[in-house]
Amino acid sequence: MPPLNRGYSANMVLEAAANRRYSGIVPVMSPPAIEVEAPHIPAKLSRAESSRWVPIAFIAVYILWGSTYIGIRIGIETVPPLAMVAIRHSLVGLILYPFLRWKTGIRPTRAQWITTAVTGVLLLCVANGGLSWAETRVPSGIAALLLATISLWLVILDWLRPGGTRPVPRVLVGLILGFLGLALLVGPATVGGARRIDPLGAGVLMVGAFVWACASIYSKHRPMPASPLLSIAMQSLAGGAALWIAALVTGEFHSLHFASISLRSWMAIWYLVVFGSGMGFTAYVYILKKSTAAKVATYGFVNPVVALFLGWAIAAETVTLRTAIAAAVILTAVILVITAPHGVPVKPAEPVPEVGEP
Repeated sequence: MPPLNRGYSANMVLEAAANRRYSGIVPVMSPPAIEVEAPHIPAKLSRAESSRWVPIAFIAVYILWGSTYIGIRIGIETVPPLAMVAIRHSLVGLILYPFLRWKTGIRPTRAQWITTAVTGVLLLCVANGGLSWAETRVPSGIAALLLATISLWLVILDWLRPGGTRPVPRVLVGLILGFLGLALLVGPATVGGARRIDPLGAGVLMVGAFVWACASIYSKHRPMPASPLLSIAMQSLAGGAALWIAALVTGEFHSLHFASISLRSWMAIWYLVVFGSGMGFTAYVYILKKSTAAKVATYGFVNPVVALFLGWAIAAETVTLRTAIAAAVILTAVILVITAPHGVPVKPAEPVPEVGEP
């Protein structure tokens, strides 16, 4: 689950980020990065590189992030949920940060550290930590389905921000459908012979979805390092530290025994480190810089489908009639939102800062 989306009308900001000139290393989808001086890169070459890597990055986000939900479920079998996420992101930060500081030669500024610290705590501690805890009470496929509402929250927040986009009627219909689907999952005690999902777990997931959307919008207005991987490493260090504190405060240290962690859980954690945080998270950052917000939001439709299938196939999670109906309603809502034409921008009361401005 790995930053970071400004919202439904972020095309100008995304293009500005894509066209920013960096001296030193120009990041691509997979390391090692290509070392060239940015001022000498022709515009056509930059577009060609983007067209080659963007589809690969989209596939990575679709499949890898969809599989992380079942990875989390397996990881927390023998590891407390917050501690499991703390181990995952601490490993990412401790492995990537020193290597990338040496490889790129980039020295993050104070402003960049502030941005990555804030987004790391919100995305990795609050949202991702909340997801792991919620999966102790909610099936992994349902958790993915509830987090699909990130796309809906992005539209709402983008509407409310200064200079935001007023949703067209089709988007409003999608928002209404989306929240009706949520009400179906957590509302009536029984529907079609199936009980509702745990309200507390669902509530934590909804808070996580809202926080993810807020952090995404925040990050688009703040400076980030030129290397997406370095950004991830810095966020992982901050988020991992916050997660260890949260695990300590909640008493998880009393039930954390490294000797009792199963091989199955360790394999799941390393899968999350390499494929979820490493490859998937990098791909997400990359497409946010190289594609439109509407296209990026499509991961919110594909991930739940992958997660529901893997939860059923690997963890024997039951897909009830209630779940199927709610999934159809929520995913229809997401499709309506992310495929709708752009709304009318609201005239801002004051200038909205571009990427990289304090």
